[in-house]
Amino acid sequence: MKTFVIVSIIGVAAGLLGALCGIGGGIVMVPAFVTALGFEQKKAVATSLAVIVIVSLVSTLNHTLRKGESLIDWRIVALAAVAAALAAWFGTDLMHKLSNQHLTRLFGIVLLVFGAKMLLGK
Repeated sequence: MKTFVIVSIIGVAAGLLGALCGIGGGIVMVPAFVTALGFEQKKAVATSLAVIVIVSLVSTLNHTLRKGESLIDWRIVALAAVAAALAAWFGTDLMHKLSNQHLTRLFGIVLLVFGAKMLLGK
C-alpha cells in the first residue's frame, strides 16, 4: 500500500508538471524513483520512459482534441521524432554500458546546466 501511495504521488506530480512545462515527467520521476523507491538509476530511467509513453499520448490527444488553434506543430513533431527516436536507440545502448553512478552524475549535470540556463535567462 505504501508503494502505491508513493508511486501515485510521483505520477500526479510528473503528470501535472509534464503537462504544464513539457518536461515529459522524467525530471520528476527519475529522481523520485531513485530516492523514494530505491531504484538504481538505469531502472528509474527505463521505467520513467515507459510511463512517459502513456502520459505523452494522453497529453497529445488532449491538445489535439481542443477546439481552436492547435498548439502542436506536426511538421516539427515529424522531424524531431525521427531524430529523437534514432538517438534514443543508441542512447539506450550507451546507458547499458555506463555504470549507475556515472549515469546518475550525468543526469544531475544535465539538470543543473539546463536549470541554470533557464533561471539565468537566455
